Amino acid sequence: MSQELYEPMVGRYLQVELEGRSCRVYVEEAGQGIPLLCLHTAGADGRQFRHLMCDEAVTSHYRVIAFDMPWHGKSYPPAGAYAEGYRLTSDAYVGMVVAMSRRLQLNRPVVMGCSIGGRVVLQLAQRHGPEFRALIGLEAADHQLPWYDTAWLNRTDVHGGEVCAALVSGLVAPQSPQQYRDETLWQYKQGGPGVFQGDLYFYRADSDLRGKLGDIDTQRTPLYLLTGEYDFSCTPEDTLRTAASIPGAKPTVMREVGHFPMSENPQQFRQYILPVLEEIRTRS
Repeated sequence: MSQELYEPMVGRYLQVELEGRSCRVYVEEAGQGIPLLCLHTAGADGRQFRHLMCDEAVTSHYRVIAFDMPWHGKSYPPAGAYAEGYRLTSDAYVGMVVAMSRRLQLNRPVVMGCSIGGRVVLQLAQRHGPEFRALIGLEAADHQLPWYDTAWLNRTDVHGGEVCAALVSGLVAPQSPQQYRDETLWQYKQGGPGVFQGDLYFYRADSDLRGKLGDIDTQRTPLYLLTGEYDFSCTPEDTLRTAASIPGAKPTVMREVGHFPMSENPQQFRQYILPVLEEIRTRS
């Protein structure tokens, strides 16, 4: 069967220890070169980065890697954890990314995360900056004020997936192609019970970084912050405020993009991310 029939990414499972528990984590990757570790948004999974993995302008220079966090996508909850429920904390999230990088034996990877993944990028820069070649925060800021009621996200009398998708649907820019808008929202409809709510504990309650990021060394580990102009969850103003508190951080406001740039409008996103990746590659 012809190889051209298949998209270039390869998916496998990796055993990794997270918070003292063995976890079976699903990982996809494509390309070769500088490792680019991608972190999906709350309640979603690594499929959000499929367009990057199919873009030869990226994969000819970067080994693009995306994993589904435990409880998300094709990654099950850790053994024995199902009955406990799910709640993501800052320490757990930072430890997870570092553990995945080390388990995959990545040599100073670039880490790119979106939304909650963008928030944890800021913490990685502060706590583990020297381990990374560069850090890219999409829709990233030091704090956002809540604009939604999370009590609706895990109720027996409400379809959680429908509510999650409805909640985030307004965060997609009106210019985003319908096909990719539908794909982005479908992932939210498929999320496990309480998972989106558990991710938002990190986002809303356990990661207020205001006034705490001034010691990030962007000379050693460059930090790029890219936010869509239509994002009213992490607004451009939130990102610009955050960048102003970090000497050397490089912010960009992306036109005609919302909260999910890599999945909702991949063609528009590549206009912004390709120059960043080229700058990192040239610097390396």
